[in-house]
Amino acid sequence: MKQETCVHDFLNRVKNDANEVAYCFKKNSDWTQVTWHKFGKDVKTLAKGLLVLSPEAGTRVAILGQSRPEWVMSCIATQMMGGVSAGVYPSCSKEEVHHVLEHSEATILIVEDAKRWQEQVKPIVDRLPNLSVIVVMTWNDSIEEEYAGKRIMSFSEVLALGAQENFAQVEQRINALRPEDLATLIYTSGTTGPAKAVMLSHRATHWTVHTAVRLLHVGKGDSIVSYLPLAHIAEQMFSVYAPLAAGITLHFAESMDQLPNNLKEVQPTLFFGVPRVYEKFYAKVKDRVESARGVKKVLLNFARNVAERTWALKHQSKPIPPLLQLQYEVARRLVFNKLKPLLGLGRVRICVSGAAPIAREILQFFLSLDIPIYEVYGQSEDSGPTTFNIPGATKLGTVGRPIPGLEVEIAQDGEILVRGPNLFSGYYKDEEATRECFRDGWLHTGDIGNLDKNGFLCITDRKKDILITAGGKNISPQNLEGMLKQIPWVSSAVVVGDQKKYLAALLTPNQERLSEFAALTSIEDQDLRQLVLDHRVLTAIQGEIDQINRKLAPVEQIKKFALLPREFSIEEGELTPTMKIRRKVINARYQEDINRLYA
Repeated sequence: MKQETCVHDFLNRVKNDANEVAYCFKKNSDWTQVTWHKFGKDVKTLAKGLLVLSPEAGTRVAILGQSRPEWVMSCIATQMMGGVSAGVYPSCSKEEVHHVLEHSEATILIVEDAKRWQEQVKPIVDRLPNLSVIVVMTWNDSIEEEYAGKRIMSFSEVLALGAQENFAQVEQRINALRPEDLATLIYTSGTTGPAKAVMLSHRATHWTVHTAVRLLHVGKGDSIVSYLPLAHIAEQMFSVYAPLAAGITLHFAESMDQLPNNLKEVQPTLFFGVPRVYEKFYAKVKDRVESARGVKKVLLNFARNVAERTWALKHQSKPIPPLLQLQYEVARRLVFNKLKPLLGLGRVRICVSGAAPIAREILQFFLSLDIPIYEVYGQSEDSGPTTFNIPGATKLGTVGRPIPGLEVEIAQDGEILVRGPNLFSGYYKDEEATRECFRDGWLHTGDIGNLDKNGFLCITDRKKDILITAGGKNISPQNLEGMLKQIPWVSSAVVVGDQKKYLAALLTPNQERLSEFAALTSIEDQDLRQLVLDHRVLTAIQGEIDQINRKLAPVEQIKKFALLPREFSIEEGELTPTMKIRRKVINARYQEDINRLYA
Protein backbone atom coordinates (compact mmCIF):
# COMPACT_ATOMS: atom_id res chain seq x y z
CA MET A 1 0.00 0.00 0.00
CA LYS A 2 1.24 3.49 -0.84
CA GLN A 3 2.40 5.25 2.30
CA GLU A 4 0.21 8.35 2.04
CA THR A 5 0.24 9.28 5.74
CA CYS A 6 2.28 11.69 7.81
CA VAL A 7 2.92 8.82 10.25
CA HIS A 8 4.98 7.11 7.54
CA ASP A 9 6.75 10.43 6.88
CA PHE A 10 7.70 10.50 10.55
CA LEU A 11 9.04 6.94 10.57
CA ASN A 12 11.08 7.61 7.42
CA ARG A 13 12.51 10.80 8.92
CA VAL A 14 13.50 8.98 12.12
CA LYS A 15 15.13 6.21 10.08
CA ASN A 16 16.99 8.39 7.57
CA ASP A 17 17.93 11.41 9.71
CA ALA A 18 18.41 9.73 13.09
CA ASN A 19 21.32 11.91 14.27
CA GLU A 20 20.09 15.23 12.90
CA VAL A 21 18.25 17.78 15.07
CA ALA A 22 14.46 17.42 14.98
CA TYR A 23 13.47 20.14 17.43
CA CYS A 24 14.79 22.51 20.08
CA PHE A 25 13.26 23.91 23.25
CA LYS A 26 14.38 26.31 25.97
CA LYS A 27 15.67 24.75 29.18
CA ASN A 28 17.41 26.79 31.90
CA SER A 29 17.89 29.71 29.49
CA ASP A 30 19.60 27.50 26.87
CA TRP A 31 18.29 25.84 23.73
CA THR A 32 18.23 22.07 24.11
CA GLN A 33 18.48 19.99 20.92
CA VAL A 34 16.61 16.72 20.38
CA THR A 35 17.58 14.38 17.54
CA TRP A 36 15.17 12.52 15.29
CA HIS A 37 16.33 9.28 16.95
CA LYS A 38 15.30 10.52 20.41
CA PHE A 39 12.12 12.09 19.02
CA GLY A 40 11.19 8.80 17.33
CA LYS A 41 11.88 6.76 20.44
CA ASP A 42 9.70 9.04 22.60
CA VAL A 43 6.79 9.10 20.15
CA LYS A 44 6.82 5.32 19.69
CA THR A 45 6.89 4.83 23.47
CA LEU A 46 4.04 7.31 23.92
CA ALA A 47 2.00 5.53 21.22
CA LYS A 48 2.45 2.22 23.06
CA GLY A 49 1.34 3.86 26.32
CA LEU A 50 -1.75 5.43 24.74
CA LEU A 51 -2.67 2.11 23.17
CA VAL A 52 -2.61 0.46 26.61
CA LEU A 53 -4.86 3.20 28.00
CA SER A 54 -7.35 3.03 25.11
CA PRO A 55 -6.96 -0.02 22.86
CA GLU A 56 -9.98 0.68 20.64
CA ALA A 57 -9.23 1.57 17.02
CA GLY A 58 -10.09 5.18 16.21
CA THR A 59 -9.59 6.36 19.79
CA ARG A 60 -10.16 10.12 20.13
CA VAL A 61 -7.32 11.88 21.94
CA ALA A 62 -7.86 15.57 22.72
CA ILE A 63 -4.82 17.82 23.26
CA LEU A 64 -5.12 21.08 25.20
CA GLY A 65 -2.17 23.43 25.60
CA GLN A 66 0.27 25.89 24.08
CA SER A 67 2.78 24.90 21.42
CA ARG A 68 5.36 22.60 23.04
CA PRO A 69 7.16 19.31 22.24
CA GLU A 70 4.62 17.18 24.13
CA TRP A 71 1.78 18.57 21.99
CA VAL A 72 3.47 17.48 18.76
CA MET A 73 4.49 14.12 20.26
CA SER A 74 0.91 13.50 21.37
CA CYS A 75 -0.51 14.32 17.94
CA ILE A 76 1.86 11.99 16.06
CA ALA A 77 1.62 9.20 18.65
CA THR A 78 -2.19 9.30 18.53
CA GLN A 79 -2.26 8.89 14.76
CA MET A 80 0.48 6.24 14.96
CA MET A 81 -1.64 4.03 17.20
CA GLY A 82 -4.63 4.38 14.87
CA GLY A 83 -6.32 7.12 16.86
CA VAL A 84 -7.72 10.53 15.93
CA SER A 85 -6.18 13.70 17.36
CA ALA A 86 -8.37 16.67 18.31
CA GLY A 87 -6.68 19.93 19.27
CA VAL A 88 -8.29 22.26 21.80
CA TYR A 89 -7.39 25.95 21.73
CA PRO A 90 -5.68 26.99 24.98
CA SER A 91 -7.81 30.14 25.04
CA CYS A 92 -11.08 28.15 25.19
CA SER A 93 -13.44 28.70 28.10
CA LYS A 94 -14.28 25.65 30.19
CA GLU A 95 -17.61 25.36 28.35
CA GLU A 96 -15.85 25.45 24.98
CA VAL A 97 -13.46 22.76 26.25
CA HIS A 98 -16.49 20.72 27.31
CA HIS A 99 -18.01 21.11 23.83
CA VAL A 100 -14.88 19.75 22.09
CA LEU A 101 -14.37 16.86 24.51
CA GLU A 102 -18.03 15.85 24.51
CA HIS A 103 -18.52 16.31 20.77
CA SER A 104 -15.34 14.43 19.80
CA GLU A 105 -16.10 11.66 22.34
CA ALA A 106 -12.51 11.87 23.52
CA THR A 107 -11.49 9.03 25.82
CA ILE A 108 -8.07 10.56 26.58
CA LEU A 109 -7.27 14.21 27.24
CA ILE A 110 -3.65 15.37 27.26
CA VAL A 111 -3.53 18.73 29.03
CA GLU A 112 -0.59 21.10 29.37
CA ASP A 113 -0.29 21.67 33.11
CA ALA A 114 -1.98 21.64 36.50
CA LYS A 115 -3.34 25.17 36.03
CA ARG A 116 -5.24 24.26 32.85
CA TRP A 117 -6.51 21.08 34.49
CA GLN A 118 -7.80 23.06 37.47
CA GLU A 119 -9.33 25.98 35.53
CA GLN A 120 -10.47 24.57 32.19
CA VAL A 121 -11.12 20.87 32.75
CA LYS A 122 -11.83 20.02 36.38
CA PRO A 123 -15.07 22.09 36.59
CA ILE A 124 -16.62 20.19 33.65
CA VAL A 125 -14.97 16.76 33.85
CA ASP A 126 -17.87 15.04 35.63
CA ARG A 127 -20.06 15.84 32.59
CA LEU A 128 -17.85 13.84 30.23
CA PRO A 129 -18.85 10.16 30.43
CA ASN A 130 -16.58 9.09 27.54
CA LEU A 131 -13.44 10.61 29.04
CA SER A 132 -11.51 8.04 31.04
CA VAL A 133 -7.91 9.33 31.29
CA ILE A 134 -6.38 12.78 31.79
CA VAL A 135 -2.65 13.05 31.10
CA VAL A 136 -0.78 16.15 32.35
CA MET A 137 2.18 17.08 30.13
CA THR A 138 4.36 19.03 32.54
CA TRP A 139 4.16 16.81 35.62
CA ASN A 140 7.14 14.48 35.57
CA ASP A 141 6.69 12.96 39.00
CA SER A 142 4.13 10.35 39.95
CA ILE A 143 0.65 11.86 40.27
CA GLU A 144 -1.60 8.96 39.40
CA GLU A 145 -4.95 9.40 41.10
CA GLU A 146 -8.66 9.54 40.28
CA TYR A 147 -11.15 12.37 40.08
CA ALA A 148 -14.85 11.94 39.23
CA GLY A 149 -14.04 8.43 38.04
CA LYS A 150 -11.30 9.66 35.69
CA ARG A 151 -7.73 8.39 35.86
CA ILE A 152 -5.17 11.23 36.12
CA MET A 153 -1.59 10.50 35.09
CA SER A 154 1.62 12.35 34.37
CA PHE A 155 3.18 12.33 30.91
CA SER A 156 6.19 10.44 32.24
CA GLU A 157 3.90 7.72 33.62
CA VAL A 158 2.37 7.13 30.21
CA LEU A 159 5.88 6.87 28.76
CA ALA A 160 6.83 4.42 31.52
CA LEU A 161 3.72 2.41 30.72
CA GLY A 162 4.64 2.33 27.05
CA ALA A 163 8.24 1.36 27.75
CA GLN A 164 7.02 -1.97 29.14
CA GLU A 165 5.14 -2.84 25.94
CA ASN A 166 6.23 -4.42 22.66
CA PHE A 167 6.00 -2.20 19.56
CA ALA A 168 4.33 -4.98 17.56
CA GLN A 169 0.77 -3.87 18.37
CA VAL A 170 1.45 -0.28 17.35
CA GLU A 171 3.17 -1.55 14.22
CA GLN A 172 0.02 -3.48 13.33
CA ARG A 173 -1.98 -0.27 13.68
CA ILE A 174 0.49 1.59 11.42
CA ASN A 175 0.29 -1.15 8.78
CA ALA A 176 -3.50 -0.99 8.95
CA LEU A 177 -3.62 2.78 8.30
CA ARG A 178 -5.38 3.70 5.07
CA PRO A 179 -5.02 7.09 3.38
CA GLU A 180 -8.79 7.65 3.55
CA ASP A 181 -8.92 6.98 7.31
CA LEU A 182 -9.71 9.89 9.63
CA ALA A 183 -6.48 11.42 10.99
CA THR A 184 -7.57 14.49 12.91
CA LEU A 185 -10.50 16.67 13.93
CA ILE A 186 -9.87 20.38 13.47
CA TYR A 187 -12.33 22.43 15.50
CA THR A 188 -13.05 25.67 13.68
CA SER A 189 -12.27 28.80 15.66
CA GLY A 190 -15.95 29.63 15.55
CA THR A 191 -16.70 33.19 14.38
CA THR A 192 -20.36 32.11 14.50
CA GLY A 193 -21.84 29.57 16.92
CA PRO A 194 -20.22 26.49 18.46
CA ALA A 195 -17.06 25.20 16.81
CA LYS A 196 -17.66 22.59 14.10
CA ALA A 197 -15.30 19.60 13.76
CA VAL A 198 -13.61 19.39 10.37
CA MET A 199 -12.70 15.77 9.53
CA LEU A 200 -9.35 15.51 7.74
CA SER A 201 -8.08 12.21 6.40
CA HIS A 202 -4.48 11.01 6.34
CA ARG A 203 -4.46 11.54 2.58
CA ALA A 204 -5.64 15.14 2.89
CA THR A 205 -2.96 16.20 5.38
CA HIS A 206 -0.23 14.21 3.61
CA TRP A 207 -1.06 15.57 0.13
CA THR A 208 -1.32 19.14 1.42
CA VAL A 209 1.97 19.27 3.30
CA HIS A 210 3.94 17.67 0.47
CA THR A 211 2.40 20.08 -2.05
CA ALA A 212 3.24 23.07 0.18
CA VAL A 213 6.81 21.88 0.78
CA ARG A 214 7.41 21.58 -2.97
CA LEU A 215 5.77 24.95 -3.60
CA LEU A 216 7.96 26.81 -1.08
CA HIS A 217 11.15 24.81 -1.75
CA VAL A 218 11.81 24.18 1.95
CA GLY A 219 13.76 21.30 3.44
CA LYS A 220 16.79 20.36 5.50
CA GLY A 221 18.66 23.40 6.75
CA ASP A 222 15.43 25.36 7.22
CA SER A 223 14.16 26.22 10.68
CA ILE A 224 10.94 27.63 12.10
CA VAL A 225 9.70 28.94 15.46
CA SER A 226 6.41 27.47 16.69
CA TYR A 227 4.35 29.79 18.89
CA LEU A 228 0.74 29.85 17.65
CA PRO A 229 -1.95 27.42 18.90
CA LEU A 230 -1.37 23.98 17.40
CA ALA A 231 -5.13 23.38 17.36
CA HIS A 232 -5.18 25.57 14.23
CA ILE A 233 -4.67 23.79 10.91
CA ALA A 234 -2.09 26.28 9.57
CA GLU A 235 0.15 25.93 12.63
CA GLN A 236 -0.22 22.15 12.48
CA MET A 237 0.93 22.19 8.85
CA PHE A 238 3.99 24.29 9.67
CA SER A 239 4.91 22.83 13.07
CA VAL A 240 3.70 19.22 13.00
CA TYR A 241 3.57 17.93 9.42
CA ALA A 242 6.12 20.06 7.52
CA PRO A 243 9.08 18.96 9.68
CA LEU A 244 8.13 15.32 9.01
CA ALA A 245 7.83 15.87 5.26
CA ALA A 246 10.84 18.15 4.76
CA GLY A 247 13.21 17.79 7.72
CA ILE A 248 12.70 21.37 8.92
CA THR A 249 14.12 22.01 12.42
CA LEU A 250 11.43 23.12 14.85
CA HIS A 251 12.06 25.59 17.69
CA PHE A 252 9.39 25.99 20.38
CA ALA A 253 8.98 29.57 21.60
CA GLU A 254 8.81 29.99 25.37
CA SER A 255 5.64 32.07 25.09
CA MET A 256 4.03 34.76 22.93
CA ASP A 257 5.63 37.41 25.16
CA GLN A 258 9.06 35.87 24.62
CA LEU A 259 8.59 35.48 20.85
CA PRO A 260 10.61 38.61 19.93
CA ASN A 261 13.57 37.40 22.02
CA ASN A 262 13.27 33.81 20.77
CA LEU A 263 13.23 35.00 17.16
CA LYS A 264 16.44 36.96 17.73
CA GLU A 265 18.08 33.90 19.28
CA VAL A 266 16.98 31.45 16.58
CA GLN A 267 16.95 33.66 13.45
CA PRO A 268 14.68 31.16 11.62
CA THR A 269 14.58 30.76 7.85
CA LEU A 270 10.76 30.34 7.86
CA PHE A 271 8.19 32.37 9.78
CA PHE A 272 4.42 31.97 9.85
CA GLY A 273 2.20 34.57 11.48
CA VAL A 274 -1.40 35.69 11.56
CA PRO A 275 -1.97 39.33 10.50
CA ARG A 276 -2.22 40.54 14.10
CA VAL A 277 1.37 39.40 14.74
CA TYR A 278 2.63 41.35 11.72
CA GLU A 279 0.51 44.34 12.77
CA LYS A 280 2.28 44.38 16.13
CA PHE A 281 5.69 44.17 14.44
CA TYR A 282 4.60 46.97 12.12
CA ALA A 283 3.44 49.22 14.97
CA LYS A 284 6.78 48.86 16.76
CA VAL A 285 9.05 49.20 13.72
CA LYS A 286 7.29 51.83 11.59
CA ASP A 287 7.92 54.83 13.85
CA ARG A 288 11.56 53.91 14.38
CA VAL A 289 12.16 53.56 10.67
CA GLU A 290 10.36 56.76 9.75
CA SER A 291 11.88 58.81 12.58
CA ALA A 292 15.44 58.38 11.23
CA ARG A 293 17.23 61.67 10.60
CA GLY A 294 20.20 62.97 8.67
CA VAL A 295 22.49 60.56 6.84
CA LYS A 296 20.71 57.58 8.39
CA LYS A 297 17.41 58.77 6.90
CA VAL A 298 18.92 59.26 3.44
CA LEU A 299 20.52 55.80 3.51
CA LEU A 300 17.34 54.15 4.79
CA ASN A 301 15.16 55.84 2.17
CA PHE A 302 17.59 54.76 -0.55
CA ALA A 303 17.57 51.16 0.69
CA ARG A 304 13.79 50.99 0.99
CA ASN A 305 13.27 52.38 -2.49
CA VAL A 306 15.74 49.89 -3.94
CA ALA A 307 14.10 46.98 -2.10
CA GLU A 308 10.63 47.92 -3.35
CA ARG A 309 11.81 48.14 -6.97
CA THR A 310 13.79 44.92 -6.69
CA TRP A 311 10.97 42.89 -5.16
CA ALA A 312 8.46 44.25 -7.68
CA LEU A 313 10.54 42.44 -10.30
CA LYS A 314 11.33 39.36 -8.17
CA HIS A 315 7.64 38.80 -7.45
CA GLN A 316 7.06 38.47 -11.19
CA SER A 317 10.23 36.44 -11.90
CA LYS A 318 11.50 39.28 -14.08
CA PRO A 319 15.24 39.91 -14.53
CA ILE A 320 16.81 42.59 -12.33
CA PRO A 321 18.88 45.16 -14.27
CA PRO A 322 22.61 45.11 -13.34
CA LEU A 323 22.57 48.60 -11.82
CA LEU A 324 19.54 47.82 -9.62
CA GLN A 325 21.14 44.50 -8.57
CA LEU A 326 24.27 46.39 -7.53
CA GLN A 327 22.21 48.93 -5.57
CA TYR A 328 20.32 46.09 -3.91
CA GLU A 329 23.54 44.41 -2.78
CA VAL A 330 24.77 47.72 -1.35
CA ALA A 331 21.42 48.24 0.44
CA ARG A 332 21.62 44.76 1.92
CA ARG A 333 25.17 45.21 3.20
CA LEU A 334 24.70 48.70 4.61
CA VAL A 335 21.12 48.51 5.91
CA PHE A 336 19.16 45.26 5.75
CA ASN A 337 21.87 42.90 7.05
CA LYS A 338 21.99 45.05 10.18
CA LEU A 339 18.30 45.81 10.56
CA LYS A 340 16.67 42.42 9.93
CA PRO A 341 18.56 40.49 12.67
CA LEU A 342 17.18 43.01 15.20
CA LEU A 343 13.71 41.67 14.33
CA GLY A 344 14.88 38.05 14.49
CA LEU A 345 14.48 37.80 10.70
CA GLY A 346 18.11 38.03 9.66
CA ARG A 347 18.09 34.63 7.92
CA VAL A 348 14.44 34.42 6.94
CA ARG A 349 13.70 33.25 3.38
CA ILE A 350 9.94 32.81 3.63
CA CYS A 351 7.49 34.82 5.75
CA VAL A 352 3.89 33.66 5.45
CA SER A 353 0.71 35.38 6.60
CA GLY A 354 -2.57 33.50 6.85
CA ALA A 355 -5.83 32.83 8.74
CA ALA A 356 -7.19 36.36 8.09
CA PRO A 357 -6.69 39.25 5.62
CA ILE A 358 -3.58 41.41 6.03
CA ALA A 359 -3.44 45.05 4.96
CA ARG A 360 -1.55 45.77 1.76
CA GLU A 361 0.21 48.69 3.48
CA ILE A 362 1.82 46.27 5.92
CA LEU A 363 2.99 43.98 3.11
CA GLN A 364 4.41 46.98 1.25
CA PHE A 365 6.18 48.29 4.36
CA PHE A 366 7.95 45.01 5.11
CA LEU A 367 8.79 44.61 1.44
CA SER A 368 10.66 47.92 1.66
CA LEU A 369 12.71 46.38 4.49
CA ASP A 370 13.66 43.43 2.27
CA ILE A 371 11.18 41.17 4.08
CA PRO A 372 8.60 39.82 1.62
CA ILE A 373 5.51 38.34 3.29
CA TYR A 374 3.67 35.74 1.22
CA GLU A 375 -0.07 35.64 1.86
CA VAL A 376 -1.85 32.29 1.90
CA TYR A 377 -5.62 31.84 1.75
CA GLY A 378 -7.53 28.77 2.78
CA GLN A 379 -9.61 27.14 5.48
CA SER A 380 -9.62 24.09 7.71
CA GLU A 381 -12.00 22.45 5.25
CA ASP A 382 -9.24 22.13 2.65
CA SER A 383 -6.44 21.32 5.09
CA GLY A 384 -5.17 24.91 5.19
CA PRO A 385 -4.11 26.32 1.80
CA THR A 386 -6.28 27.10 -1.22
CA THR A 387 -4.17 29.78 -2.91
CA PHE A 388 -0.64 31.00 -2.22
CA ASN A 389 1.53 33.94 -3.18
CA ILE A 390 4.93 32.31 -3.60
CA PRO A 391 8.46 33.44 -4.48
CA GLY A 392 8.48 34.44 -8.13
CA ALA A 393 4.67 34.46 -8.43
CA THR A 394 3.29 37.09 -6.07
CA LYS A 395 0.82 39.91 -6.61
CA LEU A 396 0.12 42.27 -3.73
CA GLY A 397 -3.58 42.83 -3.16
CA THR A 398 -4.31 39.19 -3.97
CA VAL A 399 -3.88 35.92 -2.05
CA GLY A 400 -2.06 34.21 -4.90
CA ARG A 401 -2.90 31.47 -7.36
CA PRO A 402 -4.50 28.10 -6.54
CA ILE A 403 -1.95 25.60 -5.28
CA PRO A 404 -1.10 22.91 -7.88
CA GLY A 405 -3.77 20.21 -7.96
CA LEU A 406 -6.63 22.43 -6.74
CA GLU A 407 -9.41 23.93 -8.83
CA VAL A 408 -10.89 27.30 -7.87
CA GLU A 409 -14.03 28.75 -9.45
CA ILE A 410 -16.21 31.76 -8.74
CA ALA A 411 -19.96 31.11 -8.42
CA GLN A 412 -22.55 33.45 -9.94
CA ASP A 413 -23.01 35.21 -6.59
CA GLY A 414 -19.24 35.71 -6.24
CA GLU A 415 -18.65 32.87 -3.78
CA ILE A 416 -15.30 31.09 -4.04
CA LEU A 417 -15.60 27.35 -4.78
CA VAL A 418 -12.76 24.84 -4.31
CA ARG A 419 -12.25 21.26 -5.50
CA GLY A 420 -9.24 18.99 -4.95
CA PRO A 421 -7.60 16.13 -3.03
CA ASN A 422 -7.14 18.04 0.22
CA LEU A 423 -10.85 18.63 0.92
CA PHE A 424 -12.28 17.47 4.22
CA SER A 425 -14.45 14.40 4.67
CA GLY A 426 -17.27 16.48 6.17
CA TYR A 427 -18.19 17.94 9.55
CA TYR A 428 -18.21 15.34 12.30
CA LYS A 429 -21.80 14.63 13.45
CA ASP A 430 -23.20 17.44 11.29
CA GLU A 431 -24.56 16.19 7.98
CA GLU A 432 -26.68 19.30 7.45
CA ALA A 433 -23.68 21.66 7.69
CA THR A 434 -21.69 19.30 5.45
CA ARG A 435 -24.40 19.35 2.76
CA GLU A 436 -24.64 23.13 3.02
CA CYS A 437 -20.97 23.79 2.16
CA PHE A 438 -19.96 20.64 0.24
CA ARG A 439 -22.03 20.25 -2.93
CA ASP A 440 -21.29 18.38 -6.17
CA GLY A 441 -17.68 17.85 -5.12
CA TRP A 442 -17.12 21.58 -4.55
CA LEU A 443 -16.35 23.26 -1.23
CA HIS A 444 -18.45 26.41 -0.87
CA THR A 445 -16.06 28.58 1.13
CA GLY A 446 -18.43 31.33 2.21
CA ASP A 447 -15.90 33.89 0.92
CA ILE A 448 -16.51 36.36 -1.90
CA GLY A 449 -13.80 37.04 -4.46
CA ASN A 450 -12.66 37.15 -8.05
CA LEU A 451 -9.87 35.72 -10.21
CA ASP A 452 -7.87 38.10 -12.38
CA LYS A 453 -6.69 37.31 -15.92
CA ASN A 454 -3.45 35.78 -14.56
CA GLY A 455 -5.25 33.47 -12.13
CA PHE A 456 -4.58 35.45 -8.93
CA LEU A 457 -7.43 35.37 -6.41
CA CYS A 458 -8.65 38.53 -4.71
CA ILE A 459 -10.85 38.15 -1.60
CA THR A 460 -13.40 40.91 -1.19
CA ASP A 461 -15.32 39.69 1.86
CA ARG A 462 -17.03 36.97 3.79
CA LYS A 463 -20.40 36.15 2.26
CA LYS A 464 -22.15 36.53 5.61
CA ASP A 465 -20.21 39.68 6.60
CA ILE A 466 -21.44 41.89 3.77
CA LEU A 467 -23.37 44.92 5.07
CA ILE A 468 -26.46 46.07 3.21
CA THR A 469 -27.26 49.70 3.96
CA ALA A 470 -30.76 51.12 4.24
CA GLY A 471 -30.25 52.37 0.68
CA GLY A 472 -29.67 48.81 -0.54
CA LYS A 473 -25.91 49.15 -1.16
CA ASN A 474 -23.70 46.09 -0.50
CA ILE A 475 -20.58 47.06 1.46
CA SER A 476 -17.53 44.90 2.22
CA PRO A 477 -16.46 45.89 5.75
CA GLN A 478 -13.07 44.15 5.77
CA ASN A 479 -11.49 46.55 3.26
CA LEU A 480 -12.63 49.54 5.28
CA GLU A 481 -11.48 47.97 8.53
CA GLY A 482 -8.04 47.41 7.02
CA MET A 483 -7.80 51.14 6.30
CA LEU A 484 -9.01 52.14 9.77
CA LYS A 485 -6.43 49.89 11.44
CA GLN A 486 -3.69 51.98 9.80
CA ILE A 487 -4.63 54.95 12.00
CA PRO A 488 -1.69 55.24 14.45
CA TRP A 489 -3.79 55.22 17.63
CA VAL A 490 -6.11 52.37 16.59
CA SER A 491 -5.49 48.64 17.10
CA SER A 492 -8.72 47.10 15.73
CA ALA A 493 -11.80 48.25 13.85
CA VAL A 494 -15.29 46.90 13.24
CA VAL A 495 -17.48 48.64 10.68
CA VAL A 496 -21.24 48.62 11.35
CA GLY A 497 -24.20 49.85 9.34
CA ASP A 498 -26.33 46.90 8.27
CA GLN A 499 -29.80 48.31 7.37
CA LYS A 500 -28.63 51.78 8.47
CA LYS A 501 -28.45 55.07 6.54
CA TYR A 502 -24.66 55.33 6.87
CA LEU A 503 -21.60 53.42 8.06
CA ALA A 504 -19.99 53.85 11.45
CA ALA A 505 -17.08 52.16 13.21
CA LEU A 506 -16.13 50.75 16.59
CA LEU A 507 -12.42 51.37 17.17
CA THR A 508 -10.14 49.99 19.89
CA PRO A 509 -7.13 51.89 21.22
CA ASN A 510 -3.46 51.20 20.70
CA GLN A 511 -2.44 51.98 24.27
CA GLU A 512 1.27 52.41 23.60
CA ARG A 513 0.74 54.84 20.73
CA LEU A 514 -1.97 56.74 22.63
CA SER A 515 0.37 57.22 25.61
CA GLU A 516 3.02 58.63 23.26
CA PHE A 517 0.41 60.97 21.77
CA ALA A 518 -0.66 62.11 25.25
CA ALA A 519 2.92 62.91 26.21
CA LEU A 520 3.49 64.90 23.00
CA THR A 521 0.26 66.90 23.38
CA SER A 522 0.65 67.52 27.14
CA ILE A 523 -2.42 65.54 28.17
CA GLU A 524 -2.00 65.20 31.93
CA ASP A 525 -4.37 62.32 32.67
CA GLN A 526 -2.92 59.39 30.71
CA ASP A 527 -5.30 56.75 32.09
CA LEU A 528 -6.59 54.81 29.08
CA ARG A 529 -10.26 55.18 30.05
CA GLN A 530 -9.82 58.95 30.10
CA LEU A 531 -7.63 59.09 27.00
CA VAL A 532 -10.29 57.47 24.78
CA LEU A 533 -12.68 60.28 25.76
CA ASP A 534 -10.22 63.18 25.38
CA HIS A 535 -11.32 65.60 22.65
CA ARG A 536 -7.73 65.96 21.37
CA VAL A 537 -7.46 62.20 20.80
CA LEU A 538 -10.88 62.02 19.14
CA THR A 539 -10.10 65.05 16.94
CA ALA A 540 -6.82 63.46 15.80
CA ILE A 541 -8.57 60.20 14.92
CA GLN A 542 -11.35 62.08 13.11
CA GLY A 543 -8.70 63.83 11.03
CA GLU A 544 -7.31 60.45 9.95
CA ILE A 545 -10.82 59.17 9.13
CA ASP A 546 -11.46 62.31 7.06
CA GLN A 547 -8.38 61.47 4.96
CA ILE A 548 -9.61 57.87 4.49
CA ASN A 549 -13.09 59.08 3.51
CA ARG A 550 -11.63 61.23 0.72
CA LYS A 551 -10.53 58.00 -1.00
CA LEU A 552 -13.98 56.38 -0.71
CA ALA A 553 -17.32 56.62 -2.45
CA PRO A 554 -19.90 58.50 -0.32
CA VAL A 555 -21.77 55.29 0.55
CA GLU A 556 -18.53 53.71 1.89
CA GLN A 557 -17.49 56.65 4.08
CA ILE A 558 -17.37 56.33 7.88
CA LYS A 559 -19.67 59.01 9.23
CA LYS A 560 -19.22 58.39 12.97
CA PHE A 561 -17.02 56.34 15.27
CA ALA A 562 -16.74 55.25 18.88
CA LEU A 563 -13.35 54.70 20.55
CA LEU A 564 -13.78 51.85 23.04
CA PRO A 565 -11.87 51.77 26.36
CA ARG A 566 -9.91 48.57 25.61
CA GLU A 567 -8.73 46.26 22.85
CA PHE A 568 -10.80 43.29 21.73
CA SER A 569 -9.55 40.05 23.27
CA ILE A 570 -9.65 36.30 22.86
CA GLU A 571 -10.41 35.91 26.56
CA GLU A 572 -13.58 38.02 26.28
CA GLY A 573 -14.75 36.00 23.28
CA GLU A 574 -14.47 38.96 20.89
CA LEU A 575 -11.66 37.38 18.85
CA THR A 576 -11.20 33.82 17.71
CA PRO A 577 -8.01 32.01 18.82
CA THR A 578 -6.50 33.05 15.47
CA MET A 579 -7.44 36.68 16.22
CA LYS A 580 -10.30 37.03 13.75
CA ILE A 581 -13.18 39.34 14.70
CA ARG A 582 -16.34 37.72 16.11
CA ARG A 583 -18.80 40.25 14.72
CA LYS A 584 -21.91 38.79 16.31
CA VAL A 585 -20.35 38.94 19.79
CA ILE A 586 -19.05 42.48 19.30
CA ASN A 587 -22.32 43.77 17.83
CA ALA A 588 -24.24 42.34 20.79
CA ARG A 589 -21.77 43.45 23.48
CA TYR A 590 -21.44 47.02 22.20
CA GLN A 591 -25.05 47.50 21.12
CA GLU A 592 -25.45 50.62 23.28
CA ASP A 593 -22.36 52.21 21.70
CA ILE A 594 -23.69 51.34 18.24
CA ASN A 595 -27.11 52.79 19.08
CA ARG A 596 -25.48 56.08 20.11
CA LEU A 597 -23.75 56.26 16.73
CA TYR A 598 -27.19 56.28 15.10
CA ALA A 599 -29.06 58.33 17.71
